[in-house]
Amino acid sequence: KCHGEEMEWVEASGKGTLAGFTIIYSGPTFMVEQGFDKKNPYVSGIVELEEGTFISARITGLDMSKPAEIKVGTPLKVDFVEFGEGDAKKTYLAFKA
Repeated sequence: KCHGEEMEWVEASGKGTLAGFTIIYSGPTFMVEQGFDKKNPYVSGIVELEEGTFISARITGLDMSKPAEIKVGTPLKVDFVEFGEGDAKKTYLAFKA
């Protein structure tokens, strides 16, 4: 039911498949600071976990010089991306092909 408050933590395998994606050529400032732009795009996608849950995340490990080869159904595994240094260092969820 919508807006339910009865939730519990469930450990996930970290494995899934690419359910949908978009290639981003003009991203937010945060991604531009990481070096992504029109000449170096990145992929954001929806991952269907083995457990049946869908999650939005950055997708890594793909050859951006061949975007036509990126396919729905590609197997993925959890991959954490770190950005920054020292106290400013942050870890972000991603999935690797």
